[in-house]
Amino acid sequence: MSEAVDCVVVGAGVVGLAVARALALQGREVMVLEAADAIGTGTSSRNSEVIHAGLYYATGSLKARLCVQGRELLYAYCAERGVPHRRCGKLIVATSPEQIPALQGIEARARANGVGDLQWLDAEAAQALEPALQCVAALHSPSTGIVDSHALMLALQGDLEHAGGMVVLNSPLAHAECAPNAIELVAVDGTRLVARSVVNAAGLHAPGLAARFAGLGAAHVPVAHYAKGNYFTLSGKAPFSRLIYPVPEAAGLGVHLTLDLGGQAKFGPDVQWVDSPDDLAVDPSRGDAFYAEVRRYWPGLRDGALVPGYAGMRPKIHGPDAAAADFVIQGPSVHGIAGLVNLFGIESPGLTSALAIGEHVAALA
Repeated sequence: MSEAVDCVVVGAGVVGLAVARALALQGREVMVLEAADAIGTGTSSRNSEVIHAGLYYATGSLKARLCVQGRELLYAYCAERGVPHRRCGKLIVATSPEQIPALQGIEARARANGVGDLQWLDAEAAQALEPALQCVAALHSPSTGIVDSHALMLALQGDLEHAGGMVVLNSPLAHAECAPNAIELVAVDGTRLVARSVVNAAGLHAPGLAARFAGLGAAHVPVAHYAKGNYFTLSGKAPFSRLIYPVPEAAGLGVHLTLDLGGQAKFGPDVQWVDSPDDLAVDPSRGDAFYAEVRRYWPGLRDGALVPGYAGMRPKIHGPDAAAADFVIQGPSVHGIAGLVNLFGIESPGLTSALAIGEHVAALA
């Protein structure tokens, strides 16, 4: 016998919790199913915890729109709920004259995306802000910040539960069957739920889960790819008060310096394409390449100062030789199944965009 519920969100990462909160605030009955034994153990706990301004993404894309919208929602939410965060700002730096056009391109794209507070700095002005920095020019993004992602997720869970929703842990799904008026979900332990609306926010596992939805056409399920990002922690105090990003490389944003709320600096992530989302061990030898990259903008980095930290996994829906994909938020108008919304490729800036994604999905579901 199946239990009936109005809305089920699969995945209790930051995006799944934000979606569930948005649905619950509409007055709907919401249950979040999480395969792990705690919330936010996947991509949401293995990232840079950066609040992105919205500089890099293609104009008109979901990433651009939801990042800019989500950034403002996130700052307001953190202030209202007392979630630890800091609007520390960041510098995107060109370390050679050849990178100046790329930096100008970032500035133009950011303005087209609605980011109006960027400041162009020459080398002297950049070094006045950050004396240890070496560059030929920089863009200052004052609306970039950092956030305690775990405190954020606890706040989202609290809002959800206050609105009558619930999070059910240790509840991996086996498969689902899509009927005209409802979706039946079957858990690994045999439990069955019938839901009017289902949101697949399973992150790294979203394509694999969607492939097990009987009735969903295979053409609507992208192939999952995994781009691992390794982080190395700085031993000792960093001489920077802002985040430092080099001009981006093809698959990521380069080996950048970020700070946590305690002032600890870390470098990364790099880009390492792997076959399994569980490949999260950090190879210490990868740190060797970090030194040359970091010394382009911080020549004072001393030998032996980088210690293996942790690795995260980007839930890519494009491979290493393809152009970066936009967020895919796939509703009934695309796949034809009433009540089903699939979220694919919600990588960076997913954390920044989470509240905006929640509002967007709640309107679709």
